[in-house]
Amino acid sequence: MTGLVLKLGPRERILINGAVIENGERRSRINIITPNANILRLRDAIHPDEANTPVRRVCYLAQLVLSGDACPEEVQPQILRGVEQLSQVFLDPDSRNLLNQVTQVLQQMNYYQALKALRALLPREERLMMGSC
Repeated sequence: MTGLVLKLGPRERILINGAVIENGERRSRINIITPNANILRLRDAIHPDEANTPVRRVCYLAQLVLSGDACPEEVQPQILRGVEQLSQVFLDPDSRNLLNQVTQVLQQMNYYQALKALRALLPREERLMMGSC
């Protein structure tokens, strides 16, 4: 069986195709079988006021698609433009691989995987921003 496996903590909330779902009292595991389902862990959600760095802004765009607040066809060019801009700053091989991965999964309209790869850049961005002060 292929698909996405979500491991949820007690009372953790996720958004699946626009519906907020809350886990019960125990840890659980959910297998998402439907391809391209829009899924967002609410603990990972970025508030609009927090989209204040280049990586966070691109993450936020992907999040808007997953939450159903933006049309993929309208947002995808913006995300790809943001990835192109990020690739001019993140020059290390690991970051390049993550950005290439984002581009590949966006071609498949897989915004969950795109957001997951972009979020992996957040600690690197934070280190870069701290080093520029």
